[in-house]
Amino acid sequence: MWKDFREFVLRGNVLDLAVGIIIGAAFGTIVTSLVKDVIMPPVGLAIGNVDFASLFVVLKDGTPAAPYASLADAQAAGAVTLNYGTFINTIIIFIIVAFAVFMIVRVVNKARKATDARKEAAAVAVAPATKDCPFCLSKINVNASRCPACTSQLGK
Repeated sequence: MWKDFREFVLRGNVLDLAVGIIIGAAFGTIVTSLVKDVIMPPVGLAIGNVDFASLFVVLKDGTPAAPYASLADAQAAGAVTLNYGTFINTIIIFIIVAFAVFMIVRVVNKARKATDARKEAAAVAVAPATKDCPFCLSKINVNASRCPACTSQLGK
């Protein structure tokens, strides 16, 4: 059983998948930081000093009752909140990741098409350099106007 498991794990596809998942998780972390730390602060500043991560609606007051100065204060009071600012950040993260994946797939598809086109071009049979003489059936050049073996006049 251990041998079968080791063979399964060491197959190329499993290792490729594992590397892809690890790189994807790291990429997700980078994009999350990009959105939270680089994109959203200027957007929030342009809108009027809004921190999207702290946008929320109180659904049920906690102890003490609302108003709460921040999302952290509302959560500390035990209030039930609808955190739509965090949701907006998550949507932006998703859009960036989806666009990055789209661009990667697009590049891979273009490379695959170019490779397929090269394979098809190589597979296309090269035009034959010789043909059979219709009179003596010997091999002659396709551009010959007379057969070198039987000297028959060939039509084009």
